[in-house]
Amino acid sequence: MIDLRRLEILRELDRCGTIAATAAVVHLTPSAVSQQLAALSREAGTPMLEPDGRRVRLTAAAELLLRHAHEVFTHLEHAESDLAAFRRGDAGTVRLGAFPTAIRGVAVPVIAQLADSRLDLRISEVQPENAVDALLGRQVDIALTLTGGAELLGADDPRLADEYLLDDIMDVALPRDHRLAGLEEIDLREMVDEDWITHAPGVPCWTAMRAACARAGFVPRSRHHADDFTGAVALVAAGQGVCLLPRLAQGPFTSDPIVILPVSGEPPMRRIAAQFRAGTHDQPHIAPVLEALRAVARAHAASAPAALRRRIPITL
Repeated sequence: MIDLRRLEILRELDRCGTIAATAAVVHLTPSAVSQQLAALSREAGTPMLEPDGRRVRLTAAAELLLRHAHEVFTHLEHAESDLAAFRRGDAGTVRLGAFPTAIRGVAVPVIAQLADSRLDLRISEVQPENAVDALLGRQVDIALTLTGGAELLGADDPRLADEYLLDDIMDVALPRDHRLAGLEEIDLREMVDEDWITHAPGVPCWTAMRAACARAGFVPRSRHHADDFTGAVALVAAGQGVCLLPRLAQGPFTSDPIVILPVSGEPPMRRIAAQFRAGTHDQPHIAPVLEALRAVARAHAASAPAALRRRIPITL
């Protein structure tokens, strides 16, 4: 392995022309410079210097090595620049995992927030039930995850930490010709006799729906199951029932033949959090992404109707 310090001395000799001048630049004695260049010759397996009267000059092998050295030192300059940017939080790769609606509603706006930085933000779809494994397996650095009311998965794991971001309010989606479609808001007690499009038991949306219906005094009558919101909305539009639709998921369905109404009183919601490995939150490349997530969450909260903003978030 060629020693970079010795390679730098060779580069300075090529620039300065003499051992004495080189020694002054690299802050060594002329004897020490000669010893370093002799050691470089041994590392390279061929002489770096040859006599030139009372002076020395570079051999052809040394000139060949210097052509590579210039590229090496250029790369080192770039590396130092990148490391400085990394220390400032302006560079580095951050892998963000998110469930599908959070990719659209949170992760994509975060990309825009970080557009002027040199951070390389990479998004992967990760369902909430897989977030813990993805973090501990180092497939992602931050995971957007959620709960419908129960404790966040991994909340009691000392290897992980989490930070509350926002409440994703869930509204009622009705067929356009539904008897209640003309209301401004809906009381879930009016939904007792409706057929419901429900999610798989245990997932956050199912938990939030069951809790909201329980507060209204009934258990929803499930007619169809659809974990994907595209399928659920299609079933609602076909008159097959009603469903709860989170606001982060509503964007693609503005032209569908359905009506979306807010729930009166305490609205059902999904609680969205950022989860990450314990101790990583203040790393130079992680911290800016978390701050961008907070900014996007604040923007969502600010855009909510005043009646819904009065709820004080509870830290997860």
